[in-house]
Amino acid sequence: MIAGQTWQIVVWLAAVAFVAGLSRGFSGFGAALIFIPLASAAVGPALAAPILLAIDAVGAAPMLPKAWKSADLRTVFVMSAGAVVSVPFGAAALGWMDPFALRWVISATILILAALLASGWRYTGRPLTGITLGVGVISGFLSGSAQIGGPPAVAYWLGGQSTAQTVRANIVVFFACSTVYTGVTYALSGFLGWPMFWLSLAVAPPYIGGTALGMWMFGLARPETFRRISYALIAFAAILGLPIVL
Repeated sequence: MIAGQTWQIVVWLAAVAFVAGLSRGFSGFGAALIFIPLASAAVGPALAAPILLAIDAVGAAPMLPKAWKSADLRTVFVMSAGAVVSVPFGAAALGWMDPFALRWVISATILILAALLASGWRYTGRPLTGITLGVGVISGFLSGSAQIGGPPAVAYWLGGQSTAQTVRANIVVFFACSTVYTGVTYALSGFLGWPMFWLSLAVAPPYIGGTALGMWMFGLARPETFRRISYALIAFAAILGLPIVL
């Protein structure tokens, strides 16, 4: 569908980035679940993933100082340790898998993860170190391959005794850590080229604007209502991103 002129691709990516930023700013996650399947339809997963990594590093930066103060840093760093191990394996999959097949895998994975979050299922056991590390490993692989490592961490943290503010802060700090080591991995793997750079510059403003608007909405909208909207957008993006649709 998005195979025409460059400006059409940029407009498409900018619109998707704005919606993804809304979800990111409000809930602390969800940007990749919206952006990756739709952007992959235009430029392929190997370009879509590093673009999101770049624009999210800038767009989510204003969320970090406040989140750092509210997060459970010990748990975040334990999970990050698990993710560091698996991010390179995810990046390797991004590099060697056929783009068409990878789009199927990404869309199917996103639909499963969205269903998991929307179902209300949460891990309700104690946040043991081994389990936290394991969740980090899963999240790191998904982050390295498609920047979709948020839902496992979200489902895990929402099942504990932490407040919504702490869970959101954990997610923001975890993503910030993930951005650093995923960025290094992508650089070493050759994913950070000039096409990624120029497209990131073009779509960063709408993403930053969407993130800022989402942060503002966090204090106004009912979380339950916005979560339902976010899940619907995520599911719609995954379906629309299937190779048989776009």
